[in-house]
Amino acid sequence: MLKGAIHIHSTYSDGEFTLPELRALFTAEGCRFVCMTDHAEWFDERSLAAYIAECAALSDDKFRFVHGMEYECEQRMHILGYGAEKLASTQDPQQVIRHIDAQNAISVIAHPKDVFFPWIESFETLPAGIETWNSKYDSRYAPRPGTFALQQRLQQRKPGMLAFYGQDLHWKKQFHELFVELNCESNNSATILETLRRGNYTGIKDDLSLPSSGKLPGELLAEFERQHRKSDRMRNVFKSGKKVLDRIGIKVPATVKAKLRGIF
Repeated sequence: MLKGAIHIHSTYSDGEFTLPELRALFTAEGCRFVCMTDHAEWFDERSLAAYIAECAALSDDKFRFVHGMEYECEQRMHILGYGAEKLASTQDPQQVIRHIDAQNAISVIAHPKDVFFPWIESFETLPAGIETWNSKYDSRYAPRPGTFALQQRLQQRKPGMLAFYGQDLHWKKQFHELFVELNCESNNSATILETLRRGNYTGIKDDLSLPSSGKLPGELLAEFERQHRKSDRMRNVFKSGKKVLDRIGIKVPATVKAKLRGIF
């Protein structure tokens, strides 16, 4: 088995970690790989080549960076391309999915907003998977059960539609303990991507083991709903407080923001 993390950002886009810092962080957590998804809009051809080259230079049999990108589409829908290495010339989400798939990369709709669900279900071109738990967007405590329901509905049209479990890591104080465990031994990039593509993995957090199929028992989904509502209420309290402070011209200290990122 191979432990790792997916949906990770670095200083090549809007992350706070350099690639060497990410390697140190995740090797300390017992990880053998990380799938990077820096924002495509931050790159030109030169910086993209440097990013891919540094990912390769920092990789070996002990730890592997798999390069990839996150593409921003219309209405700020985001689509991950695990293994992608080509910039896109479109923001149409279905064309971006096809662009990713044409590279033999893995297309995943990231942290889909609830209001996007009907739109996604209208797509003729579907991705390889849906990010059913994003521990930055959904919180560290529980995912949204509705995202699993979306993935299951899409699975009726596209058997094999996968559930992905990503950190969306940006900040140094952010929670980073949602992992993926691959059912393979080799940590070369091709094997990692093929194992993800085949769904031979599970999402891991504490004592939870979440299948790539996204099929979860009803009682677990009910517990996720309860936990997510609770964390959402807490987060909304802090958001409302920040808006009040913004209106009266008081800036929230960076140290407080960092602490809240670790909580949520």
